Amino acid sequence: MAFVDFSAREIHCKIVYYGPGLGGKTKNLQYLHERTAPSRRGQLISLATPNERTLFFDFLPLDVGSLRGFQTRLHLYTVPGQVFYDAARRAILRGVDGIVFVADSQEARLAANFESIRNLEKNLREQGYEIADVPYVLQLNKRDLPSAMPADELARRLVIKGEPALEATAATGAGVFETMKAIARLVLLDLRKRRTPSGFSRATAAS
Repeated sequence: MAFVDFSAREIHCKIVYYGPGLGGKTKNLQYLHERTAPSRRGQLISLATPNERTLFFDFLPLDVGSLRGFQTRLHLYTVPGQVFYDAARRAILRGVDGIVFVADSQEARLAANFESIRNLEKNLREQGYEIADVPYVLQLNKRDLPSAMPADELARRLVIKGEPALEATAATGAGVFETMKAIARLVLLDLRKRRTPSGFSRATAAS
């Protein structure tokens, strides 16, 4: 859940990039980190496993709006794509404020996309969430590949609740910032509907 740093006048929000293995989650975070000014971002942390990496960093985007004078600091995470890291996925989803599902646009990976969405829904329920209630954006990644499905067809197959579906090629950065801004705005809108900074305790802010 989001928490507030009253001294810095920042609301801290956790956004998780989810999706099948090798779909482009890591490329998204690497590009965002590389193209964000050092004064506005933290260190990019990589937790390596034999086949996957979990990345995370925090940064302060200045163009996604504020809530009653509080800036939004985003903490971005990726999850491992491989099924046998499911416990790690559940742990990373704990306290999530928004989700970007990074779909692989290749037709051969359609089944892997479906499996990952089902896995996301299951893991969210185990954390006490319903995907219908969590800010959510679909990114159609790898649009540069010849084997990519038509974007409208892929979106028709993968959209689950009318969420924004954005085309991207994370390897080159196309659509990466647009995706981040889309989920940040949905998270901010959700915060405006649910609570205000005055509704947070200072104890919560210090946690």
